[in-house]
Amino acid sequence: MADPVLAPDEHRDLAPAISQALDLFSTPLPSEGIDVGRGYLDLLGRQDPTGTHPGQRLMVSRVLPLVYQRFWRPFGVRLLMGLTGPGTGEEHRMALSMLSIEPGDRVLDVACGPGNFTRDFARAASDGLVVGIDASAPMLDVAVRDTASDNVAYLRGDASALPFRDGSFDAICCFAALYLIEEPMRALAEIVRVLAPGGRVALLTSCNRGPLPAEVTSPVVRRLSGVRIFARDELKRTLIDDGLVEVSRQVTGLAQFLSGRKPEVV
Repeated sequence: MADPVLAPDEHRDLAPAISQALDLFSTPLPSEGIDVGRGYLDLLGRQDPTGTHPGQRLMVSRVLPLVYQRFWRPFGVRLLMGLTGPGTGEEHRMALSMLSIEPGDRVLDVACGPGNFTRDFARAASDGLVVGIDASAPMLDVAVRDTASDNVAYLRGDASALPFRDGSFDAICCFAALYLIEEPMRALAEIVRVLAPGGRVALLTSCNRGPLPAEVTSPVVRRLSGVRIFARDELKRTLIDDGLVEVSRQVTGLAQFLSGRKPEVV
């Protein structure tokens, strides 16, 4: 591991998981720039990369985190995947299967929301490090409140500009979020960049279905809701072009699950 971006005495009072996350940063963070007053490391301050569409603004509202896990997420899953698609419990099992997390792994949960998947990853990683990053302060407030694992660090940051060094994580998940990120392809490139050789990635996002191409449907849906509709082959092709191998895709309803692995260094 490279030298920490802060000297040990500069972050000795931070929670161990946040300190470990700082050690993975590509650019030193001045000690006076560390804001963990709400239990997560805030890298954005007054910045907000979320976007202006209704669905995007909803993600940073103070109401949604209160109903997200019990009502909003189950409803969204049914809407996205159809009545016969996987439920929320199956989603969690699929994420863990695609990521193959082992004890000691470093795991990144991109757009982690209230940490419902992050906590699963923390149990699987055992003595490893799990980092959840999201742009929504209200979501992270709930994540911090509901997370007891001491191997989890939460960050408020931009998924399209991840602060970590290349190859920092053994497994990276981005479930039900890529379609709302303002610059999704840039975020995807960042995910691949910070994935370690041999590391695994798991995605759940939208998938265009029906007679009209995504070039027609996506602008309309995005203008109304902020949700981007990805063409059926768009993301799989991008992952392959970015160098991932063993790329697979499962389409269910209006959703697609994608997984892949970064090749080992020869």
